[in-house]
Amino acid sequence: MVPAVNDGEPARGDAHELKRALGLRDLVLFNLVAVVGLRWLATAAKAGPASLALWVLAGLFFFVPQGLVVIELSSRFPEEGGIYQWTKRALGEKHGYVCGWCYWINNVLYYPNLLISSAVIATYAVGLGDTSLSSNWTYVLTATLVCLWLAVLLNILGVGTGKWLQNAGGVGTFIPGLILIILGGVTMAMGHPAANTVTPANVVPDLRHLSGLNLWASIAFAFAGLELSSSLAGEVRNPRRTLPRAILISAPLIAVVYVLGTGALLRLVPIKDVNIVSGFAQATAVGARLISPALWWLPAFSAAAYTIGNVGGVGAWLTGPARVAFAIGLDRYFPPTFGRVHPRWKTPYVAILVQASLATVFLLVSLIGRGTTVEKAYLILLDTMLLVYFVPYVYLFISFLLLRRGAVDVGTLRVPGGPITAALVGVSGLIVTLLAMGVAMVPPSDDAHPMLFEIKVVGGALGFIALGGLVYWRASRATSSRAFVAPQLP
Repeated sequence: MVPAVNDGEPARGDAHELKRALGLRDLVLFNLVAVVGLRWLATAAKAGPASLALWVLAGLFFFVPQGLVVIELSSRFPEEGGIYQWTKRALGEKHGYVCGWCYWINNVLYYPNLLISSAVIATYAVGLGDTSLSSNWTYVLTATLVCLWLAVLLNILGVGTGKWLQNAGGVGTFIPGLILIILGGVTMAMGHPAANTVTPANVVPDLRHLSGLNLWASIAFAFAGLELSSSLAGEVRNPRRTLPRAILISAPLIAVVYVLGTGALLRLVPIKDVNIVSGFAQATAVGARLISPALWWLPAFSAAAYTIGNVGGVGAWLTGPARVAFAIGLDRYFPPTFGRVHPRWKTPYVAILVQASLATVFLLVSLIGRGTTVEKAYLILLDTMLLVYFVPYVYLFISFLLLRRGAVDVGTLRVPGGPITAALVGVSGLIVTLLAMGVAMVPPSDDAHPMLFEIKVVGGALGFIALGGLVYWRASRATSSRAFVAPQLP
């Protein structure tokens, strides 16, 4: 047991108490559940065949650069806290803190949307997808809270236990996507006509207008999340080797699901009929019906797997950012209790519990406050979080460009092609991120009060960052006061 420091809180050495229980398979599935969101298939398909080209462009200019950057940084600095540690090394503790704060606080608002989506899709698994159950807030609230706190319990009981939720989520996310792709391919082989015609003309995206750029920025950030597994580097076996290999295996699978899954959905469902919330389940039902009545069970199976995938996604986005908060707690910029490791289960349980408790509050606000001014306030929070969400990725690419100038250890996997290629990779990812931030700050064309939109989104994002700055300032003052050495008695 690492000794405590003189104020009774755990010393930094507690990071070494974390149990290394994650292997290559665990991280591949973790990446799948962290990045793949099957809801994006419907969002993309609703935009028509041009979304196929947008996926490819997003992959080339954001997903591939993101993967290469994370591979190099995770193999060079395999430390608990991932992106927070990298930014701190490149730009200092203040910027490291801002990056870590934005990464952590943004995800507190992510759970309600993911959990509510899970509750709605789960109704399809039991044959009640077309009933009022999906809009019954008592059901939705109960289902979401049970899923959230199940994920909390499993991840507190140890990374060796919690990983099975993320593993099941990875399988549950990939299998429905694979089923949809197979259904699209089989219906094409059987000669069924496509619901939408894909031609060289309509597959070319129009990026001259804001709506096209907005969609492309959204699709690009559907690829975000490869850096999340690096937050658990202190709990990975041989992280310098395992983290990069997991990305190299999972990245092609992610791209296949997004591109071919969107193509299958476009083949099976007319654009005008695509349901943004349940489009993949809709397409699965159509494909199964076209192939054989014996596949009547397939849509319910896919919906059940998707629900498991979403719960696993909650587990991943709960445990990853909690490790960032844990690392910040060890550095004393969050209350030192965030840096505590459970004496039996060897997990940063305080960081996990605080994050889940805040997510529960926002979940209650989002559901119980529907139809009131509370709902409007919650929607404003979601708008402001768009900008906060992009901040860590700005830091990711800037940190990469700065850190790669120094000497590297043996075993580091560097971006191939030398300094020029590496610079192009970092700049490409940075430009796409800044473009997404710029688009997020532009009011919708039908907004009657564009200035109010700017105040809400830009001002709100700055407000969240300022709140984090206040926490940092108070922690810095407390640290400075402890640094004074008391005079020794004669």
